[in-house]
Amino acid sequence: MGIIVSIISWLVFGLIVGAVARLILPGRQAMSWIMTAVLGIAGSFVGGGIHYLIFGSPDGHINPAGWLMSILGALVVVFAYSRMKGSQAA
Repeated sequence: MGIIVSIISWLVFGLIVGAVARLILPGRQAMSWIMTAVLGIAGSFVGGGIHYLIFGSPDGHINPAGWLMSILGALVVVFAYSRMKGSQAA
């Protein structure tokens, strides 16, 4: 039961972070809610990587980030995804 709750928690977190990133970025990003959640989760890890590069980590690992760095990472991921998706359509 704990694994299912963790997966649902990650999906909800990713959806919120991805949705916030999509709201902040100008323009229209054509993607599903599932893709928004996936990119939000990926953004959390990118945000953790950015945090690690700037501040280092006491345990020496890249971890998922908190809300602020997750949103920053999701902005990067959603922007990159939008650019890749747009260049394929052309």
